Amino acid sequence: MAAQKINEAHEHMAKAEKCLKTGLTKWKPDFDSAASEYAKAAVCFKNAKQYDQAKDAYLKEAEYHTENKTLFHAAKAIEQAGMMLKEQKKMPEAIQLIEKACMMYMENGTPDTAAMALDRAGKLIEPINLEKAVDLYQKAAGVFENEDRLRQAVELLGKASRLLVRLRRLDEASVALQKEKNMYKEIENFPMCFKKTTAQVLVHLHRADFVAADKCVRESYSLPGYSGSEDSIAMETLLQGYDEQDEDQVHRVCSSPLLKYMDNDYAKLALSLRVPGGGAKKKKAAAPQGGAGGAPAEEGDDYEGGLC
Repeated sequence: MAAQKINEAHEHMAKAEKCLKTGLTKWKPDFDSAASEYAKAAVCFKNAKQYDQAKDAYLKEAEYHTENKTLFHAAKAIEQAGMMLKEQKKMPEAIQLIEKACMMYMENGTPDTAAMALDRAGKLIEPINLEKAVDLYQKAAGVFENEDRLRQAVELLGKASRLLVRLRRLDEASVALQKEKNMYKEIENFPMCFKKTTAQVLVHLHRADFVAADKCVRESYSLPGYSGSEDSIAMETLLQGYDEQDEDQVHRVCSSPLLKYMDNDYAKLALSLRVPGGGAKKKKAAAPQGGAGGAPAEEGDDYEGGLC
């Protein structure tokens, strides 16, 4: 079966070469037919699992589509060549070709196709290179945003934000989350704004920036429905516990279903959150039961009327 497919592929390549020949009765090469024959050859090689030869055939197809000024089809062929490299576990090279295809989609005036290809590339590279996946998701989001397709853009931004958290690039994650939140606000998906506020608080507290965490909760009160919501009550309780070094209170909020069933990367942030001083205030507050009253009360005064 494989040998038969390889023979077929070579026959298509021979036909392609014939299409490119010129003579007395044929002044111009037939690029369209040549591209079509190389496409057929590529499929035959792919079916025979001869991925390197399939890649070369797809690149030849792309070359002649480009000569014929059919950029969309050229980009498709280059993307397919990239997929052949993926089959050979040559992921960085595969991604390079897919990115090249995306540039051609953009040049052709089909940005949506470019963005979807960048998203696919991100999924391919994510298991082995998180940094590159972030870059691809953000580029795809940018393309969709330029086309005013905010729902698609914000979904891709969300993928990038989660990976930034996983990479512990928390400063960048906080910026990405704010951008997500702004987009959800623009499309009036307020429940998702609430979830992004919770994610922001977790990121800011891991950055040891209590003021930023408190600020993003305060700003969220301008969102319809946030005041009195489960999300706002949880964040107020979390910030109060954090500010007062009440480790038990922080733990209760962070292990509640609301946070435990967030996207995995944020749930991990919640479960690993520790208060400054490791709950020292609670331990000191227990002292008055033994009769020593003065010092712990002063400790508590330091946190009275805090930002929460």
